[in-house]
Amino acid sequence: MQTPGIILQDSWLKPFQEIILSREKRARQKEKELTGEKKLIDFATGYLFFGLHKTKNSWIFREWAPNASEIYIIGEFTDWEENEEYRLTQKDFGNWEIKLPGNSLQHGSLYRLSVHWENGKGSRIPSYARYVIQDKSTNIYNACVWSPEKQYIWKNTDFRSPKNSLLVYEAHIGMATEEEKTGTFEEFRKNVLPGIAKAGYNAIQLMAIQEHPYYGSFGYHVSNFFAVSSRFGRPEELKALIDDAHGYGIAVIMDLVHSHAVKNELEGIARFDGTYYQYFHEGSRREHIAWDSLCFNYGKNEVLHFLLSNCKFWLDEYHFDGFRFDGVTSMLYLDHGLSRNFTSYDDYYDGNQDEDAITYLILTNKLIHQYNPDAITIAEEMSGMPGLGSTIEDGGFGFDYRLAMGTPDYWIKLIKEIPDEQWNVSQIYHELTNHRPEEKSISYTESHDQALVGDKTIIFRLTDKEMYFHMNKNDQNLIINRGIALHKIIRLITIATSGGGYLNFMGNEFGHPEWIDFPREGNNWSYKYARRQWSLMFNRNLKYHYLSDFDRDMVTIINEENCYSEPFPYKIVSHEGDQVLAFKRANLLFIFNFNPFVSFTDYGIPVDPAKYRIILNTDDKKFGGQELVDQTLIYYPVKPGKQISPEQYFLKLYLPSRTALVFKQEKFRRIR
Repeated sequence: MQTPGIILQDSWLKPFQEIILSREKRARQKEKELTGEKKLIDFATGYLFFGLHKTKNSWIFREWAPNASEIYIIGEFTDWEENEEYRLTQKDFGNWEIKLPGNSLQHGSLYRLSVHWENGKGSRIPSYARYVIQDKSTNIYNACVWSPEKQYIWKNTDFRSPKNSLLVYEAHIGMATEEEKTGTFEEFRKNVLPGIAKAGYNAIQLMAIQEHPYYGSFGYHVSNFFAVSSRFGRPEELKALIDDAHGYGIAVIMDLVHSHAVKNELEGIARFDGTYYQYFHEGSRREHIAWDSLCFNYGKNEVLHFLLSNCKFWLDEYHFDGFRFDGVTSMLYLDHGLSRNFTSYDDYYDGNQDEDAITYLILTNKLIHQYNPDAITIAEEMSGMPGLGSTIEDGGFGFDYRLAMGTPDYWIKLIKEIPDEQWNVSQIYHELTNHRPEEKSISYTESHDQALVGDKTIIFRLTDKEMYFHMNKNDQNLIINRGIALHKIIRLITIATSGGGYLNFMGNEFGHPEWIDFPREGNNWSYKYARRQWSLMFNRNLKYHYLSDFDRDMVTIINEENCYSEPFPYKIVSHEGDQVLAFKRANLLFIFNFNPFVSFTDYGIPVDPAKYRIILNTDDKKFGGQELVDQTLIYYPVKPGKQISPEQYFLKLYLPSRTALVFKQEKFRRIR
């Protein structure tokens, strides 16, 4: 029996070797059961079979509804009444089918299904519907025949995702407008995308792409898994956005929701064929106890087919470059991870795990990378399940990255509870670098979660109401000065210590002053807080652009200097009393003075013999600082004398308080 690679990396996993091996074996057996001698990419083709498809002279429609006794297509063309000409025929394995003449359906026609079962019937949207439109007068969603005469022609077909540094700009299409309305794909493509490219990010993570009936769910209560959210625009407009992103060299990652589904029956797949168990669990496991939604039954082959086909569909049809899987913790555990703090390895192997869901996650990662070896998969997971970001061959789940979800929580706790002068630089460094060595992780100071009503962004925690009155450049305010200084330092140390990637939610890079609150009854359906005030960033009389300018230079340097070519930084100095921290990564030297009161002169930092120049300074005037350090100098290390270390070189530096410096190390002739 071969020892899995994750156990070779971590001997504490040895007692659980049998379970780890059984998971990989289970996934292999399930794959063979599903595919026979074929590959997963040949199996996950439900979107090519089910749903509505146009042939040369006709239409063909198929649906899976094993409990149904009759199914009719109803729509504008039948006056929304059942018509025998549109009655489906029952086939094998619970499938239904109908072939219609080419002139029976038109592009843009609205339709639904009338599904009958024993002692009941219901009006349903097809489970593989590609486009769904809401009637503004009735608020009812209907499937829309989408078959334009001109198919979208892709321009950038040879794009490949970034391999070394993943720098993610998390974005929500609807919020990405300054107007008090829902933004569109076209507005994002024309107005926001060029700015993301200039900001140095090489990936966009798009939220809320799958259709969802309630805008305020942030896209996490999905109703139609194969449909682009029509509130943002047409399918071709999303394709154009992704195509243009690829032209800029930017990967597009979809925020994919396979952890649960909306409970709505008229809009979604709940009780689709009259049963509660077609796609979801029965009984106590059916409803998510915290999310008011339904939980997929990953043990059913038909459900696996649906979800795996969904992954391949978005890669194939829309050229997405990968997925951020939402709610992975909820999928992994029978109690959704809600009843424990995960303080022991026993918590990952004690029988509370949903082994069917684990099998699905292994298979979907395998499928995605079969389809596109350069695809990116990210797990939103907070329990710390070992192996999540390890290869399947090493006994892992196959995700490329895991989100470092503890990082924003740590920053919030530090800012809220600990005075600046007590910040422990050794603890900060430990928290930010504490990830499994065999896994890549994406660090972030804040995502959309920290911007929601009821929470606060970092800039708002640091400056609070002062930012409403003192962000003019002519207005000096100590609270604002502190907030801007720490905002830059916190982001810099987070990106510099990351395990391979970094994420920022749109607007946070310039310290957006408002939280997120979607239109709802409680705010009189207002869009005031469901938008981004980009004009603040572009106004050169205000201080917001200091933060965005710094963010751009920071992200660009991390990318251009290939900072993540080394999996971990190397700590050089950690002086807790002084609150000074220094570490090296690739050819970059990062030095932080977190001390709020003391600036240090001739501070010695042990370094290699080389020459050093400053390439980023949080105290630079162009970033709203005082520019107390001469950035034009070339810095050469010196030997302080035999009494310290005869072979050790030191940089002697002036380190202003609440400042960070980034040096680039360059070779030079050895000092004698």
